[in-house]
Amino acid sequence: MTDFVIKKLPYDLSSHAGLALIGKHLKRIKINALIDPAFPVRSGIANSAIIKSYVGLLCLGKNDFDAVENFRSNAFFMRALGLDSVPSSPTLRQRLDTHAASWFDLAAELNQKLLSSTVNGKPIDFGALACGYTPVDLDTFAMDNSATKKELVGRTYAGVDGYCPFAVYLGSLGYCLELALRPGVQHSASESEYNFERALPMAASLVSTPLLVRADSGFCSLKLMQEISTQAKTMSREIAFIIKWNPRRAPVETIAAARKADTGTQWVMHRTGKRECVWQEHLDLVKVGNQTNPARRVYRLTERTLDKHGNPLLLPAYMLEGWTTTLPARLDPADIIALYCEHATHEQFHSEFKTDMDLERLPSGKFDTNYLVCQLAAVAMNLLRIIGQNTLNEPNAPVRHVAKRRRIKTVMQEMMFKAARMIKHAGRWILGLGQSDSGFAVFERHYRQLRPT
Repeated sequence: MTDFVIKKLPYDLSSHAGLALIGKHLKRIKINALIDPAFPVRSGIANSAIIKSYVGLLCLGKNDFDAVENFRSNAFFMRALGLDSVPSSPTLRQRLDTHAASWFDLAAELNQKLLSSTVNGKPIDFGALACGYTPVDLDTFAMDNSATKKELVGRTYAGVDGYCPFAVYLGSLGYCLELALRPGVQHSASESEYNFERALPMAASLVSTPLLVRADSGFCSLKLMQEISTQAKTMSREIAFIIKWNPRRAPVETIAAARKADTGTQWVMHRTGKRECVWQEHLDLVKVGNQTNPARRVYRLTERTLDKHGNPLLLPAYMLEGWTTTLPARLDPADIIALYCEHATHEQFHSEFKTDMDLERLPSGKFDTNYLVCQLAAVAMNLLRIIGQNTLNEPNAPVRHVAKRRRIKTVMQEMMFKAARMIKHAGRWILGLGQSDSGFAVFERHYRQLRPT
């Protein structure tokens, strides 16, 4: 084992070379021109610098305002993000507190600009389904902020004190359209129609394919189904949905007896002691669907006569599930169930916010500021997703197993936390990566691809 001599070298080194890619993406959407004319300052740090500094922190998995102090004298952080100076922790906190409510729409506009951008002349591939629809997956999830006195923290459905943000993802690759913070006690379906009013037009503007909204039983509401159909009619776009049915007080035993008595019921035996039957019925829901694709509900009844240990049950146990949909009839009940099962992938996107980006415990005591933090986190996630999809799936990328997308944690490890030396030579700034850097080829190529639009 070698004994090293530890020395401080007289040149600029950075362990976050990936910020150069973040800065390039932000420059392409003209972030300064979007922010500074609309929110000018008389003196001090520009508001664009505040947003860029904080988005840079979020892309490194840091949401605490105090984390910015480590970058105040970092020349690479300033040059990569196009900053004249880095705000102090109090300035960052106070500016976000002051402008939180007025920046809600700004954060959404930044997200729209980013997701509308191209890489090497090609639009973003959001990941369409084999049936031709692009999914719009939405759900809420719990953020544990227990043992704090933050505004509107409440008891969540997960049994912890915190928040329940509403997340909307476009496509199968995890691009986030909206991360809207909610009080912990708010029900999933409550006021969700207002989120639909923002998210669905944005989704429709980003892809040309039909949209498929997928949601769990917490969103089984006629009002929300009507809102989706209204949005489709208003935009003259095909927007179907699959929403899991909430059986509430449905008489499961009565329905099971009727299915068993019906000689036309086709039962499928999965194993000894377990069989299933699937059927569908048309629904007469006011202002939901259309004549071509009316609303229908797919049901699946599972009968078990053995428990999980193989012991016989005195009476059969039944489980009834259902999915309400406006997808065309060419997709049979089995297709509907399979499409809904793919909706479960969005749970991985939730975990990327909470663990990979370390966003579970929010930094401010003020609800509006935390709301803005969540919206900027959606921008940061999309930045990292774009970088990951255009680098880590390439043939000469760092060795990884074959996958359609990379986790945000992997993008941070392989692209963001990259050692580099910043050099000024012959009037040009050079970012030098290590000779043995396995990700150099894809890093350098993606940077070149980000030509001004």
